[in-house]
Amino acid sequence: IAKEVAKLLEMKAQLGGDEGKHKFVLKTPKGTRDYSPKQMAIRERVFNAIITCFKRHGAEVIDTPVFELKETLTGKYGEDSKLIYDLKDQGGELLSLRYDLTVPFARYLAMNKITNIKRYHIAKVYRRDNPAMTRGRYREFYQCDFDIAGQFDPMIPDAECLKIVHEILSDLQLGDFLIKVNDRRILDGMFAVCGVPDSKFRTICSSVDKLDKMPWEEVRSEMVGEKGLSPEAADHIGEYVQLHGGLDLIERLLQDPKLSQHKLAKEGLGDMKLLFEYLTLFGIAGKISFDLSLARGLDYYTGVIFEAVLLQQENDHVEESVSVGSVAGGGRYDGLVGMFDPKGRKVPCVGVSIGIERIFSILEQRVEASEEKIRTTETQVLVASAQKKLLEERLKLISELWDAGIKAEVLYKKNPKLLNQLQYCEDTGIPLVAIVGEQELKDGVVKLRVVATREEVNVRRESLVEEIRMRTSRP
Repeated sequence: IAKEVAKLLEMKAQLGGDEGKHKFVLKTPKGTRDYSPKQMAIRERVFNAIITCFKRHGAEVIDTPVFELKETLTGKYGEDSKLIYDLKDQGGELLSLRYDLTVPFARYLAMNKITNIKRYHIAKVYRRDNPAMTRGRYREFYQCDFDIAGQFDPMIPDAECLKIVHEILSDLQLGDFLIKVNDRRILDGMFAVCGVPDSKFRTICSSVDKLDKMPWEEVRSEMVGEKGLSPEAADHIGEYVQLHGGLDLIERLLQDPKLSQHKLAKEGLGDMKLLFEYLTLFGIAGKISFDLSLARGLDYYTGVIFEAVLLQQENDHVEESVSVGSVAGGGRYDGLVGMFDPKGRKVPCVGVSIGIERIFSILEQRVEASEEKIRTTETQVLVASAQKKLLEERLKLISELWDAGIKAEVLYKKNPKLLNQLQYCEDTGIPLVAIVGEQELKDGVVKLRVVATREEVNVRRESLVEEIRMRTSRP
């Protein structure tokens, strides 16, 4: 026995013990996730609503690479640049994963010398964030962008972008929302009259941008403590950034003794007034708030900026109501294309990005709570048989249906029981069953069964496709 044990131990040693073996962890990388068929069905519904809206407004679609030259992305995002994913050098080019779809769009316009386009782009972007995934924040996520590039009369394209946000959020029925708007020129004017030095505009701007997440006291101490702003300037900013309203506030600020003296701020307020007139014509001014605390941290904005926020959800099923914050944002960036153009030619642009992940996490929670059944396939009919030895007939029939463009399935079994076939339809939500049997074959008909009502009708084989289409076409 000892001999045998020694032999076995020797064999085990040759094969290598478990000690050195690395235990393989099955997980997705941090800040990413898989989507099940049920989740994808909800996502597709959302994407379809968004794409339908973009197309309704006459947008074309483009696509750009997932990675760009590193230098394309550097210096475009302000303090957020540290979140860019750099790739290892692969063959002589320093590359980074795209951080958003706006900078690649600007590069595309400059490279192709395009001065006029209305486009949408739906694709994944990457941010090396420490994400709160529960709140719909990830390192890999989709953005749905709509942009209008070109020289037009002021505020007409800007108003259309806000109308698009309004249409999409209304269509998705996410509950009550508010679209906050401001203008970079008004912000810069405000900073100037409050005594912020030019060199600190951008960094103070990103502090102000945190007002939706932090109380004014904390933002103030960040400005003064970390960013070296004088307490007087900070208090002065505080008086402005707590203001929000509509046309009345714009009129009041146009009379403001300090702001009205600042050329850029005055221009911005004039445009804001025009914007509100157009929004009133579009019938959506009631959902828009001119908000002086809105800053949007990105460096490239030059004019109007906006952000859509969902208001507190009242929900019976959940103890705490979910406040998901911002679900869309955007603005005007007239200088970005010029940064790429060798001759510095500018192409004015305005655009909006829909925060699909956050919208999706709300809808997902809602479906969970309501226990609504979500269909994950679009199959219209299952081809079934009531007796044995009819596999060939089932395959013949399903082939006819597929060739006619009908979405059909068949069970992969020679002689399935009718009950199992009907159960499969119940489980997956297939509305119709086309049953072939010996008698039906003789009579040249197919028995069509409606799963929900169990009603059965005999349909002539040549009219089957038409009958299925009629019964499954959406009302």
